[in-house]
Amino acid sequence: MTRRALLRRMGSAGLVVPLAACNEAGWYGENVSGLLPDLSFTMTRAQNGTNVTQADYEGQVVALFFGFTFCPDICPMTLSNLSAVVDQLGEDAAKLSILFVTVDPERDTPEVMTKYAAAFTPCVDGLIGTPNQLARLARRLKVTYKIEPHQPDDLTYDVSHGKSVYVFDAQGDARVIWPGFDTLQADIAGATGDIRRVMSA
Repeated sequence: MTRRALLRRMGSAGLVVPLAACNEAGWYGENVSGLLPDLSFTMTRAQNGTNVTQADYEGQVVALFFGFTFCPDICPMTLSNLSAVVDQLGEDAAKLSILFVTVDPERDTPEVMTKYAAAFTPCVDGLIGTPNQLARLARRLKVTYKIEPHQPDDLTYDVSHGKSVYVFDAQGDARVIWPGFDTLQADIAGATGDIRRVMSA
């Protein structure tokens, strides 16, 4: 799904989105080097059902965020913006992995996650964790999420979650956070610059 298509959809819904702001010191996002733990997790990759850890992404710059496929706005806009970054990177996109961690494994089956991710860019790996695996990674990165109480047969429940994108370097060290990359005005060039800067470090 393209940013242009999302712009039309969200604009027709009357959504008002605040302008993104650049950070100081040459970063588009917030420089968190040395302030957050390194990348560490064990989950299942939706696309092929294999268990993966941070070691499977060693040598890659990783952009990670938490969400769910039934999300009406934050997640599709974030993925669309990340897809635009991939396009801007050109051949360097091969050095980037985007990890989409579901906070709603009840509805986000491997099949659902795979189809959803493929609608944006091949660079996205959908990750599904057990409750303990998900909670551990969320605590590690200080991410909050909440599934609204619902009946077992109710699939219309809502989920709230943090919307930041976490960028890790090829050694798995946290380097930068994009606190709000879910806006129509997100600075794609600025975010691409962050990724290139992390790649060259």
